[in-house]
Amino acid sequence: MAKRDIVVSVLLTIVTCGIYGIYWFIKMTDEVNVAACTPSDTSGGVAFLFSIITCGIYEIYWAYKIGNKLDNCTNQNSSRGLTYLLLSIFGLSIIAYALIQDSINKMYTPLE
Repeated sequence: MAKRDIVVSVLLTIVTCGIYGIYWFIKMTDEVNVAACTPSDTSGGVAFLFSIITCGIYEIYWAYKIGNKLDNCTNQNSSRGLTYLLLSIFGLSIIAYALIQDSINKMYTPLE
């Protein structure tokens, strides 16, 4: 897992016209799968491919599933999945990405 600066990631996504956002999406998916002890779940690359094939519908489903995985990882009884789902439905996926990255950053423990 990698701790990423959220502001830099959002700015890079905007400056590169979304290309960094694709990389960020793939890396977040893989990192959450590892954190949730489900590395055999849908990889980031496959999730991105499904999002393209379904014209973005899979990304909405992905946001919900990632939220639920993060809730399970942190043993919280919150509704991140619903929050990320609503953000994605209303076209605010980048905010969902930032919130997901914030959760990943909080779980991050550097190797020493």
